[in-house]
Amino acid sequence: MNDHRKLGRELGLFGTDPLIGSGLPYLLPAGAAIRKAVEDYVHELERRNGYRHVNSPVLGKRELYERSGHWDHYAEDMFPPMEVGGEQFVLRPSLCPHHALIYRSRGRSRRELPLRLAELGGQYRSELSGVLGGLNRVRAIHLNDGHVFCPPEQAAAEVSAALDLIEAAHAQLGIEAARYRLSLGGSSGKFVDDPALWAHAEGVLRAVLAERGQPYDEEYGEAAFYGPKIDIQIADSAGRESTLSTVQVDLYMPGRFELSYAGGGRPAMVHRSVVGGVERLLGHLVEVHGGALPAWLAPVQAVVVPLSEAELAAGHDLLRRCLAAGLRAELACPDRGSLGARIRAHRLVPYQLVVGPREAASGGAAVRLRDGGQAGDVPVAELMARARPVF
Repeated sequence: MNDHRKLGRELGLFGTDPLIGSGLPYLLPAGAAIRKAVEDYVHELERRNGYRHVNSPVLGKRELYERSGHWDHYAEDMFPPMEVGGEQFVLRPSLCPHHALIYRSRGRSRRELPLRLAELGGQYRSELSGVLGGLNRVRAIHLNDGHVFCPPEQAAAEVSAALDLIEAAHAQLGIEAARYRLSLGGSSGKFVDDPALWAHAEGVLRAVLAERGQPYDEEYGEAAFYGPKIDIQIADSAGRESTLSTVQVDLYMPGRFELSYAGGGRPAMVHRSVVGGVERLLGHLVEVHGGALPAWLAPVQAVVVPLSEAELAAGHDLLRRCLAAGLRAELACPDRGSLGARIRAHRLVPYQLVVGPREAASGGAAVRLRDGGQAGDVPVAELMARARPVF
């Protein structure tokens, strides 16, 4: 069983410290490299699909979350307010109120809709210590978030487009969904009390799932407080389920923030996360791939292995060319052991570039693949091309 908590520490991906606190892991260089590769991929995927990227602060005044509805429906999961200069500020539990304010920062016309905004930003949940675990349940979440503002009649098309993005990203990452879940509201005070709003939003999601022929389960009580959602569930190595990606239809918050576009229309707000929180995603990727991540995701994509001290200068030159080409690469010096020992120590690295006398003379390398296969003398530019994600 591949447990990301054990693998993550063995591979030097992340750690924790009691002085930082429970549920607040830090990423080491290898983990940060994986995260950056994911961020770059998703950013480009979103850009190619019409998203415009923004950045917003991790704090907001208490009034912001009173306006959004979080304070009434979600306060038990939020950190307590901080008093600053006679005002109360809160660590944000989600990014959507900030994006609603960005939408209304100027007048909007119908012709510029849908407006697709995306951000990878921090959000904070006051989780109890007993439910925290590894990277799956944390208090600081760096969420790949996005919000589409569109006329209500376009919401179904935007939901389907968001599901297309999610499925493309999952395929690229090597993720298989455990199941799709239609998460519905309930009778408790946890949810906004507006039956017509809920029925409309639920109808949009059901229609999209039916049109796509996507099987799904229904669960009551799992919706966001403002509306129903489609959750893409994943399972960890122990079979425990959690939500990774999600798409939600929100007809509530646009009214709370008095969002509009020219002509008197009020937009629908489609919330979507292509890959969810990067902490949970990182943990899942480590388990799915057993640490042997695809070349484009691997924290070290190529290791240069000089056969002996005589080839060390050529090895350093090859390393410089790899780094200049954009590869994440490092050098396994001869003083670190025999050739076999150094190769075994880097068994999870996709490309092992062995430099012997012939390669040193030619400026090349004998490329050994992670599975033990031999690829011959592959130019650095071609290695770089192989180590890119596919869009």
